[in-house]
Amino acid sequence: MSIIDRIVARADIPRRAGALPRPLVFTNGVFDILHPGHVLYLEAARAQGATLVVGINDDNSARNLGKGTDRPINRQDDRASMLAALASVDLVTFFSEPTPIVLIHEIIPDLYVKGGDYDIEKLEETRVIRSLGGDARAIPFTQGYSTTSLLQRIRAGFS
Repeated sequence: MSIIDRIVARADIPRRAGALPRPLVFTNGVFDILHPGHVLYLEAARAQGATLVVGINDDNSARNLGKGTDRPINRQDDRASMLAALASVDLVTFFSEPTPIVLIHEIIPDLYVKGGDYDIEKLEETRVIRSLGGDARAIPFTQGYSTTSLLQRIRAGFS
């Protein structure tokens, strides 16, 4: 499947995700500047099931997360292309809401994963996925990688 075919319009995601092998794993995020921490995280997420669907915050949603007025650096289509090129990612779609709860209802994954920097038990997404018969799990956080810290280094001239 080509990179373009892995990027799915929101209206098509229930059908496309429904045709994927199970267990289906779902995660979400901005994934602004793709770095090794993202790649390792997505590889670990994919290892939890047969397929991985990634929901990315669209540009407006990402701007509303308080990461800075200049974020996201990369446009949503560029971020989606980078993720879709990874072997660990089966489908990528966008969401505009503050959280992916509506998207979780559309996909009905078997497992929802987030990085270990989140308290999985406090996320509303965990409650929702469990109410749909799935589960939620935190994946250990890889220290030393973050888009925010990378941007700080760039702005400081890599000092």
